[in-house]
Amino acid sequence: MQHRAFSATIPTSPQRRLGGPAAPLSEELVVPNVVAMILAGGRVDELSVLTLHRPKSAVPFGGMYRVIDFPLSNLMHSAIEQVGILSQYRSYSLIHHIGVGASWDLIGRNRGATILPPQKGVSDTDWYRGTADAVYQNLEFLDQHDPDLVLVLSGDHIYRMDYQPMIELHLREKADATIGFVPVAREQAGRFGLGKIDGEGEEGGRLLDYVEKPEKPEYTWASMTVYLFRSELLIRVVSENARKGTSWEFGRDIIPELIRSSRVFAYRHHGYWGYTRTVDEYWRCNMDLLGENPAIPIEEWDVRTNLDNAGLRDRGPAHFHEGSTVTDSRISSGCRISGTVSHSILFPGCCVAKGAVVRDSILFSGVQVEKGAVLDRVVCDERARIERGAHVGCGDDLTPNRAQPDLLRSGINLVGKKAVVPAGLRIERNCIVGPNTARHHFSADRIRSGDLVS
Repeated sequence: MQHRAFSATIPTSPQRRLGGPAAPLSEELVVPNVVAMILAGGRVDELSVLTLHRPKSAVPFGGMYRVIDFPLSNLMHSAIEQVGILSQYRSYSLIHHIGVGASWDLIGRNRGATILPPQKGVSDTDWYRGTADAVYQNLEFLDQHDPDLVLVLSGDHIYRMDYQPMIELHLREKADATIGFVPVAREQAGRFGLGKIDGEGEEGGRLLDYVEKPEKPEYTWASMTVYLFRSELLIRVVSENARKGTSWEFGRDIIPELIRSSRVFAYRHHGYWGYTRTVDEYWRCNMDLLGENPAIPIEEWDVRTNLDNAGLRDRGPAHFHEGSTVTDSRISSGCRISGTVSHSILFPGCCVAKGAVVRDSILFSGVQVEKGAVLDRVVCDERARIERGAHVGCGDDLTPNRAQPDLLRSGINLVGKKAVVPAGLRIERNCIVGPNTARHHFSADRIRSGDLVS
């Protein structure tokens, strides 16, 4: 299965006239200068070994993408062309992936993608203390570009959104701030920042209340971490927050206060929105790419990625040997398949040998699955090797991982970067094999459910 790179014709002027074919309006409005800032540098423990050496926004996704490709592609399609990317945790993979921003058409006289690390000496810490502090430490970037509006985005969500209708709502309502929301199930609502939105309008309304991750949620509209601010207001509130904030977070400190003092509106987003904070959510979002009618129709979304990263541009097509079987899977360039692959996602350069079986799994670039090996509900990081006859993901025992019981409890196993799973070894469920693990790290021929090997 071959993947294509897509392009879209969009305005390249620093001014975009709202009301054109991309966003029909009842009246014409002009946004002279919108700058985006992507919160892209954090690491979360919930993704375990997948974020040991990369920020969450740089985690591979969907066979050829990175998670940050989604907000970057949204910005490209929305003709927002000046982007600051706030990065702090082990940023090499992110910096290498972004390059100069050319993959998202962010290169030119009035366009650009700028990596913004923490600024030493700005505050009492060299690290971003929270989302608001990350913006505060980079006010120089805003001063340089002098925007009218600032769009602050999370770099680790999976969704397709044209930001221009949200900008239109913001301008029409003369809002000070506008926040994107999506509907969530009530039983899941307590994991998000939640908003009470005035009225039942399809597009949005005044934001009446906001609570961050309440124990007993009353609302079911969850914040997307998509914030649109008047520039002067944003500068003022993050500066005040830096002096007296308690959490340095937009959700906990700034938004509740703004609702009381300013015109804050909510924009309702009705499309797919994937939250990749946990292993289960990351795995589920990848699986949403599969099926006859996938929940994520990624080709229709026209997601861009850096084709020079991981040698995507230079790899030959995938090769399917005689006797191989592939069903409901995404197989990337340079893969060699001699065995069986079902309901799985393989990144470039993976090899599945004769007699090997890969099902319900995600294999990052260069993973080798040798003859007779079996992978069932496994996420393998780059260049891992599963030796002959090994079985990762076997049995029905769902004992949670002993080191991180809230992290792995649904039967998914994680295999770290460049780890070797020895021939004939059986690994049950909810296990973690650490990066660079070698044969001598395994003291038995069976790893019980919930164990950690490193």
